[in-house]
Amino acid sequence: QVQLVESGGGVVQAGGSLRLSCVDSGSRSSINIMGWYRQTPGNQRELVATSDRSGEKTDYADSVKGRFTISRDIAKNTVYLQMNSLKPVDTAVYYCYGRNWGNEYWGQGTQVTVSS
Repeated sequence: QVQLVESGGGVVQAGGSLRLSCVDSGSRSSINIMGWYRQTPGNQRELVATSDRSGEKTDYADSVKGRFTISRDIAKNTVYLQMNSLKPVDTAVYYCYGRNWGNEYWGQGTQVTVSS
């Protein structure tokens, strides 16, 4: 049973960095696609970044390209999101995402707040 647990959110000043982590604590094998979405009040959840199991196929939102980096540690069933040069518009609840054989999974979300 897939269980995604995020950590690493918090408050940071504009221009700063944070690293989010998400571990799949329930699976015996790694999920094919893992990544991150984010959501602000009144808006739909939007893609931030995803990665396949190998880490060779990644997808980023245009708004975060060059600033955010997604990576995976297969041995630890963990996906990371390194966020640099953070902006106030990056403030959101960040959700870990997983997809395996057409099934989708979500974490509980972690708040990231970027102050100006």
